[in-house]
Amino acid sequence: METVKESKVLAPPGDKVGVLDFYGDMLPKTRKAFWACSAGFALDAMDFMMFPLLIGTLIALWNMDGATAGGIATISLWSSAIGGWLGGFLSDRVGRVRTMQITVLLFSLGSLLSGLAQNPEQLAIFRAMLGIGFGGEAAVAAVTLSEAVSARYRGRVMGFYASSYAVGWAVAVLAQLLTFTLFEPEMAWRVMFFLGALPALLIFFIRRHVEEPTIAVRSLQEQARPSLAGIFTNGNLRGTVLGSLLSIGAQGGFYSLMIWMPQFLRSERHISVIGSTPYLLIVISGAFLGYVTGGWLSDRMGRRFVFIGSSILAAALAYAYTHMPQLSDNVMLIIGFPLGFVASSYYSAVLPCLNELFPTSVRGSGVGFTYNAGRAVGGLFPFLVGAFTAIMPLSSAICLFALISYGLLLVTALFVRETNGTELRS
Repeated sequence: METVKESKVLAPPGDKVGVLDFYGDMLPKTRKAFWACSAGFALDAMDFMMFPLLIGTLIALWNMDGATAGGIATISLWSSAIGGWLGGFLSDRVGRVRTMQITVLLFSLGSLLSGLAQNPEQLAIFRAMLGIGFGGEAAVAAVTLSEAVSARYRGRVMGFYASSYAVGWAVAVLAQLLTFTLFEPEMAWRVMFFLGALPALLIFFIRRHVEEPTIAVRSLQEQARPSLAGIFTNGNLRGTVLGSLLSIGAQGGFYSLMIWMPQFLRSERHISVIGSTPYLLIVISGAFLGYVTGGWLSDRMGRRFVFIGSSILAAALAYAYTHMPQLSDNVMLIIGFPLGFVASSYYSAVLPCLNELFPTSVRGSGVGFTYNAGRAVGGLFPFLVGAFTAIMPLSSAICLFALISYGLLLVTALFVRETNGTELRS
C-alpha cells in the first residue's frame, strides 16, 4: 500500500526566500504546466464569478427573489463539488492531463448554454453543468501542479496559481463594464456568458504542452486501480475529515462575502452596476496580493500560521465592511483592499495542505473531495444569505455566515497537522 512519507525539506543556508525565486528553478515542462494550470483556474474564475455580477440584473429582468438567485449560485457550487470529486477520481484512473481537457470543455459549454437560458430553471441546469467542469478542473489542476514542483516552493507556486482566480475575477468585472456599456441589460448578460465559452481554446494548449507529472505516471503504472471510497479508509480518513472542514470554513467565508458583495454595494450602498466596478477591482487587487503573500508565508511560517491569522483578520474586516454604514464611499473603497487580501490569503495554504495530506494513488480523489466539500457545504451559504434577507438586512446575513465560516476555519486549523515541507513520495 502506498503511503506519504512525511519527509520535511529544511531550508539550507542561503536558501532562496523570494516570492518569485521558484520560477527560475522550474524546468521548461514545469513552467508550461504552471501557465496552463493557472490559466485554467483564471478562466474558471471568470466563468464562475460572472453570475454574482449579474444577480442584480437577473433579479430585475426575471423578477426573482433573493432565495432563488442564491439558490442558483448554490446549485453551481454543489455541482462543482460533485465535479471535483469525480474529476479527482478520474484523474487517479486515467491521468491528470486528460481529465483537465474534459473538464475545461464541460465548463465552457455550460457557460455558452447559460447565455441561452430563458428562465431561472434553465439557467440553474446550465450553471450546474458549468459547476461540474469548474470543480473538476480546479481540483485536478491543483493536484497536477503540486506534484510537479518541489516541497520547498510548493506554497509559493500554489499561491500564484490561486492568484490567477483574482485575475479571472477581474476579467469578469471588466467584461461586465464593457458589455453593459455597449449593450442594454437584456442582452448584456447573455453576451457575458457567451464570452465564458472562450476557455475551450485552452484545451489545445494543454494537449500540446502539458505532460503528466512523473509521480502520477509511476502511480498509474505501479498501483492497483484506486477505489472511489479509498479516501475513507483508516489511513486517509483523518485527512479527509479535517481537510473537508478546513475547506468548508475557507470557502464558506469567501462565497458569503464575494457572491453577494456586488448586490450589497447596489442595494445598501446605492452604487450602480458601472459605479461598483472600482470597488470590486480594489477588492480583487487585494485578493491577488493576498494569494501571492499567503503562499510565501505558508512556505516560511507554515500552513497553520496562515490559517489562523487570516481567519481572525477576515472575520474582523468582514464585520467592519458590512456593519459600518457611517463609512464614506471613499473609506469603503480603501477597506476593500485589506478585506480582499485576508479573505483570499488562506487559499494559498489550503491548496498545498490538502495535497500534502494524501498519498499519490488517491491524491486526486482526496483533493477533489475535500476541496469541493467546501463548495458543497460552503456553497449552501449564498442560498442561506439570500433566504435570510427575508428577516434581516443583506449586510447582516452576509456577515453572519462569513463569521460562522471563519470560526470553523480557525478551530480546524488548531487540529490539522502542519504539512509544510512534506515531500510527495510513494
